[in-house]
Amino acid sequence: MAYDLIVIGGGPAGYVAAIRAAQLGKKVACVEADRAGGTCLNWGCIPTKALLKNAELYQTLTKKASEFGLKFDNLTYDWSAVIGRSRKVSDKLAGGIEFLFKKNKVDYVRGFGSIEGQGKVGVTAADGTKSVLEGTNIMIATGAKSRPLPPLPFNGTSVIGSKEAMVLAKQPESMIIIGAGAIGAEFAYVYNAFGTKVTLVEMLPTILPVEDTEVGETVEKSFIKQGIRCLTNTKITATADKGTHVEVTVDGPKEKGTLSAEVVLVAIGVLPVLPGGQQPALTDRGWIQVGDRYETSIPGVYAIGDITGPPLLAHTASFEAIQAVDGLFVDGHKPRKVTNFPGCTYCHPQVASVGKTERALKEEGIEYVVGKIPFVAIGKAIAAGEPDGFAKLLYGKKHGELLGAHIVGDNATELIAEMGLALDQELTIDDIHTTIHAHPTMSEVIHEATLAAEGHAIHF
Repeated sequence: MAYDLIVIGGGPAGYVAAIRAAQLGKKVACVEADRAGGTCLNWGCIPTKALLKNAELYQTLTKKASEFGLKFDNLTYDWSAVIGRSRKVSDKLAGGIEFLFKKNKVDYVRGFGSIEGQGKVGVTAADGTKSVLEGTNIMIATGAKSRPLPPLPFNGTSVIGSKEAMVLAKQPESMIIIGAGAIGAEFAYVYNAFGTKVTLVEMLPTILPVEDTEVGETVEKSFIKQGIRCLTNTKITATADKGTHVEVTVDGPKEKGTLSAEVVLVAIGVLPVLPGGQQPALTDRGWIQVGDRYETSIPGVYAIGDITGPPLLAHTASFEAIQAVDGLFVDGHKPRKVTNFPGCTYCHPQVASVGKTERALKEEGIEYVVGKIPFVAIGKAIAAGEPDGFAKLLYGKKHGELLGAHIVGDNATELIAEMGLALDQELTIDDIHTTIHAHPTMSEVIHEATLAAEGHAIHF
């Protein structure tokens, strides 16, 4: 049987590409080595959010219950049930993707995919059985995996990556997290909320270093208040896995010397996961190079999602999937590349951003105005007991167009969608100003920050 499209990888890029192509009436197969949904659904975005919700609820009940007039005696938790809930959520959603494959008549093939030649994909099943699929077009969507720290290889118990951090059978008493990007920050919040002594080590000046500097500084202050030790501007000079514990030697302004913890979580980034067989041209960091239509250097082979390099985000991967498939099968469609995209971190306080940071605007010499409003000025935030954080909007000084939006605080990851639309549609300060935001809602922080950029905020 010849397919119109064979997709290698079933994550947010792969399964979306497969379903979209099937919707267009094409014969499609999706090859996945693990399970439908890929890393995001099974070992990333979804299960971590389940753990974060557990952590947030537990922290609220243990640290803030009295604010709401609530009292608890001997409140406890079951670590295995906490982990189990996150796995059930992933299993349910993975099953949902498998249902969508059936609904859209996508052939779901379990196994490791490799490109065996023009229009041929070899599949090696878990039991070693091999088969070959044939198709006109092949799309690589194999994603990425945790990057190890060279002198400290993963062992699944005392030195772990994000995957193992989601399923540790025993909660560690202490943990050192190397890398304070989104993954490191989220796990720092989860484990600290349940009582693990967490030390977060980051070589750059602030945690969440890709975010606006002020945002990173705000989250760091909040983390320190919560009991997370944050060592920024800190290099790691030596490591040693002692079996019962791991030692990490650091050199920074806050700490010089050797730290010890039961578990070390390495969160310093990811590596590409390439399919087997023929390989298209790669960048110097191992990502697949693609052209304007997501084509690789091999005729008839395309690539989308994390395997093509940053931004390494599930929602950008799904965007690329639609663009690439429509470019293949819809007459006259010119695929778009990712330009503006939201970045979200789901620790507490939450962080979300889209567009330029203030740091980038200064470096590029772009004139801008800032509108910044703290959540404490928003009635809904006070009522919800979530007054920490702020919204910071950056508008062009000459034309008033939105250049960037940065939110740290409750529901930031939900609030950013409006700013993404505004950036994509080139909306101006006047457009946002004249848009009525319902009261009382957290979204009023967007309206107030826009008024602040004009110099006449009402509630602050």
